[in-house]
Amino acid sequence: MNEKPGRIYNDVAKCVDEVIEYVGKDITFSMTLGLGKPVLFINELYKRAKGNPEISLKIITALSLEKPKGHSDLEKRFIQPLSDRVFAEVPEFDYMLDFREGKLPNNIEVFEFFGKAGSYLNNPTPQQNHLSSHYTHVVRDALALGTNVFGELIGYQEINGKTTYSMACNPDICLETIRKMNAMKARGEKVVVIGEANSKLPFMYGDAVIEAENYDIILQGPQYNYELFCPPQAAVALSDHMIGINVSTLIKDGGTIQVGIGALGDAIVSGLIMRNEHNDIYQEVLDKVGLTKRYKKLIAEWGDTGVFSEGLYGSSEMFVDAFMQMYKSKILKRKVFDSIPLMKLINNGKLSANNIPTDIIDQLLEMKAVHTNLKAKDFAFLTEYGILKKGLRYENHSIIDGELIYSADLNDEKNRLEIRKLLGKELLKGYVIQGAFFLGPKAFYQALNDMSEEERKLFVMCAVEKVNQLYGGEELRTLQRKDARFINTGMVASVLGSIASDQLANGQVVSGIGGQYNFVAMGHVLPDARVIIMIKSTKGSGKSLKSNIVFSYAHCSIPKHFKDIVVTEYGIADIRSRPEKEVIARMINISDSRFQKQLLDQAKKAGKIPLDYEIPEEYRNNLPQKISTLLKPYQAQGLFKQFPFGTDLMEEEVVLAGALKSLNALAKANRLKMAKGLLLELFRPVPKSAHLYLKRMQLLAPSSLNEKIMRKTVVFALRNNQQLQASGLLEPTAPHLVINK
Repeated sequence: MNEKPGRIYNDVAKCVDEVIEYVGKDITFSMTLGLGKPVLFINELYKRAKGNPEISLKIITALSLEKPKGHSDLEKRFIQPLSDRVFAEVPEFDYMLDFREGKLPNNIEVFEFFGKAGSYLNNPTPQQNHLSSHYTHVVRDALALGTNVFGELIGYQEINGKTTYSMACNPDICLETIRKMNAMKARGEKVVVIGEANSKLPFMYGDAVIEAENYDIILQGPQYNYELFCPPQAAVALSDHMIGINVSTLIKDGGTIQVGIGALGDAIVSGLIMRNEHNDIYQEVLDKVGLTKRYKKLIAEWGDTGVFSEGLYGSSEMFVDAFMQMYKSKILKRKVFDSIPLMKLINNGKLSANNIPTDIIDQLLEMKAVHTNLKAKDFAFLTEYGILKKGLRYENHSIIDGELIYSADLNDEKNRLEIRKLLGKELLKGYVIQGAFFLGPKAFYQALNDMSEEERKLFVMCAVEKVNQLYGGEELRTLQRKDARFINTGMVASVLGSIASDQLANGQVVSGIGGQYNFVAMGHVLPDARVIIMIKSTKGSGKSLKSNIVFSYAHCSIPKHFKDIVVTEYGIADIRSRPEKEVIARMINISDSRFQKQLLDQAKKAGKIPLDYEIPEEYRNNLPQKISTLLKPYQAQGLFKQFPFGTDLMEEEVVLAGALKSLNALAKANRLKMAKGLLLELFRPVPKSAHLYLKRMQLLAPSSLNEKIMRKTVVFALRNNQQLQASGLLEPTAPHLVINK
């Protein structure tokens, strides 16, 4: 490892040999979350440790992406063909396969700071090994645990005849890790940095571009160009869409947005697209819901309901497909620049990305952003951002345009007027989003790969320490992130405004805190920012139905003194800067009406709200059927789709997924009703309208008693979910699905 860094290997076994020989048999290997893991390297390293108990291997990471498998035979029949198709040729992590089967050797441990929500519940090992760490503190904690080997997936392409590398999907914690590990090398410590280069990974710009010399070894060759993990889009329920509509009214044109992955993120963007492209219908929905009436003052001061003329800028740790959809719909279009004087002028309306005013030099002189006698660095700044046109040269205090020479002494008004002839037409080096990592469906990766180099530079990638906080660049980041809306999801909210989003009351970790704290803290520092926490009002169904808004909860991710805005499908609670009796009243107003009396009684018993307070009549009908009645008619117009941005699922798979999900909910909520339904189904003939779905499940011609029972179970699931009709046609919502096959 003392050889020249940046060596290219195509043999992963040889690479692992060298790593073990250099650092020894006590290895703590760290890699980033999500897509940016070097799959072939970690599989080979794991294979060595698995086969040699003398090797101690600790793996520190997060979100180890897994192909869906299914648990029951019925689930496997549905999931396996889908998984085989969507994840074809995507390699799996061997350590996760063994972990799920309970076969992880004693000499190997896995520590994660974030996991797929709910995937580790009731599993002692990952619960005990969870690293509770904010995203911006992960590098510190991983190094404190003894990390001596680090690896990541990187992209590459030829630029000016040289192979150039990019951290692509995950500069998030990788930039800081490599910087600190290179400093450790300089101190003589035995640490190794590995890059695994995949040409299918979109090559991203910004801080992600990195020199090969930052890696000790780069694994590169045809075998490393494997398919990327590509989770399909999540289905968006009507209640999700209603949350999205509520949130969409809080986003200011010309502002900044942060949003996460999943159904709620898609719902927000779907609402924003409706606002921008079908504003008349959007206004009609707002009026019917009563949003503009109930929250008139809040929307007027902090939100907007008009079309996006300036557009939005994205500042988000996670760059997801929802941002791509906003870009395609010309919503994500507000460009920012890494220049304090330019951002000041833009924010004050004196400059725009697409129009350079004739007095721009005078304005910059007044701000002391450039010297009155232009120096070489002033000229470099002016040309870098396109203020001066391309093709100019700076020599001996003069600017040369072909054969014409212009004085750089701007103390003379005549020179200032002459130099206007050299102005460019639009600013350069602007970008519309800054992200720390990305993950998405196949179409998302394809869209990035299909872009020209110039267009892809609009989407810059950086370290999470930059995008998730203001420290280290407060003035510039504050200017760029004007009117920011940091939108996150919580699981449970107390009526006093505290949020639980990562852990249950019994201490079991559901996912991890990730970057939520960082965004909440930043949202309270920026003067024109708001933090929006989305909460689904209930969970479960039938007898297992519970409110997600509670009087108190034994854990909180965000304490009540960080409260701001909470949104459910039933409305918006603006609780920042409010006394607790108002906070409680507003939180109860957006809770499910089946739980409102209980919450109010608890608050009165605790002396937290006046004994004579009553819930206003307009908030007493917060029930699912209210949302269904309101939004379902619009589905006939192609709005509020289950998959607003398409899906990799086939149409029959969409129907089956919904039916099996509803069946699972029924099994938890009302076992007696399910048992009666299944028993009745045993004596019914199989309807022809079920044949398509039974064929997909390989149950059209069952060959055993077990398969016959499963066939009847599928038919009951379809019937229970109202997907079987006398005519044999699907429910009216199905033709509005958009399928990406």
